[in-house]
Amino acid sequence: MARVYNFSAGPAVLPEEVLREAADEMMDYKGSGQSVMEMSHRSKVYDNIIKEAEADLRELMNIPDNYKVLFLQGGASQFFAEVPMNLMKNKKAAYILTGQWAKKAFQEAKLYGEAVEVASSADKTFSYIPDCSDLDIPEDADYVYICENNTIYGTKFKTLPNTKGHLLVSDISSCFLSEPVDVTKYGVVYGGVQKNIGPAGVVIAIIREDLITDDVLPGTPTMLKWKTQADADSLYNTPPCYNIYICGKVFKWIKKMGGLTAMKAHNEKKAKILYDFLDESKMFKGTVVKEDRSLMNVPFVTGDADLDAKFVKEATEAGFVNLKGHRTVGGMRASIYNAMPIEGVEKLVEFMRNFEKENTK
Repeated sequence: MARVYNFSAGPAVLPEEVLREAADEMMDYKGSGQSVMEMSHRSKVYDNIIKEAEADLRELMNIPDNYKVLFLQGGASQFFAEVPMNLMKNKKAAYILTGQWAKKAFQEAKLYGEAVEVASSADKTFSYIPDCSDLDIPEDADYVYICENNTIYGTKFKTLPNTKGHLLVSDISSCFLSEPVDVTKYGVVYGGVQKNIGPAGVVIAIIREDLITDDVLPGTPTMLKWKTQADADSLYNTPPCYNIYICGKVFKWIKKMGGLTAMKAHNEKKAKILYDFLDESKMFKGTVVKEDRSLMNVPFVTGDADLDAKFVKEATEAGFVNLKGHRTVGGMRASIYNAMPIEGVEKLVEFMRNFEKENTK
C-alpha cells in the first residue's frame, strides 16, 4: 500500500528518508552487529549517538554554552510538574492560558504553589493570542509560563510576552524546530518530540544552567530533579535510546534541508497554500484570527457537523488521514509539521476544492 498523507497532531509524520535509514540500520547499526534498540545506553557506540544528537541540536538552535540540553522521559505532561518542582522558590508563578495544554500545566502548578492566571483567550475558545505587552505579573513570581504553539486551537505567539524581568518558561512541543529561535530569551524551553522531531517518549528540555540546582521543592523525586539529569548527561537511568537515535536522524535531516531558516520558509509556503484556500472558500473556514495563525496546526470547519464528518470520512478514504479535529473543538485540523511535503498540502487543497464543488447545492 502507498503511504498516506498523515495530518496527525502527534505522533506525527516523520521524514521518509529518516524512516528508510532507520530501517536499513535496524538489524545492524554501523557494523556493531546489533540494533540501537538492543544496545546498552552505557556503551561507547550509544554514547556517540546521544552526544552527536545534542551537538546537532545545539548547532541547529544556536544554543549557548550556558544552557543544558536534556533528553528526558514522561512527555511534556510530566514536565508540567517538573517546572514548579524545580523553579518555584517563592511558591508563585504566572501562567498565560491559550489552550488545553497551558491550562493543564496551570492546574499542575497549583499542586505546588500559587499559580496566577495573568492572561487568557478562553473567552473566544482560544482562537487568538491575548495581548501580553503589559501584564500584571506578581513581583515575586518565580517565572512566567506559556505554551507557544497551541496544537489543538492552531494559534502561535508571534511575539513573546513582556515578562517584566521574570523568567520565561515555554512549551514549544508543536513548533519545535519549525523556525529559528532565540534561546537566550527563555529560562527554560522544552517540548515533547512526537509532533515535529521523533517518536513519542522523549521530551527535550533546554535549561539555563543557573536554574539547575539542588534547591528544589521538598519531596521532588530524584528522577525529576533537573540537576540529577544534567549531572548524568541525560543518562541517569536508561533513556528512550531508540527514540533519541531517531531524533538525532531528524536533526541531521533538518541540517541537510538548510537548517531552521530554510525550514521556516518551507513551512510558511505550505501554510500559505492552505490558509489562502480557507480564506477564499465558501464552505471551509479557518477558526483562528489571521495574525495569530500557527504554521504547524491549521483547524477549520464547515459549520455543519454532519458535513465535517462526511469530509473526514471521504478524506481518509482518499489517503488524507487524521484530519479530525480534537474532541474538545470538533471540526477538522491539518497538522503540517516539517516532514509534511508541500505536495501533501497541495493535494489536500485540491481534494477540499473538489469536495466543496460536489457538496454545494
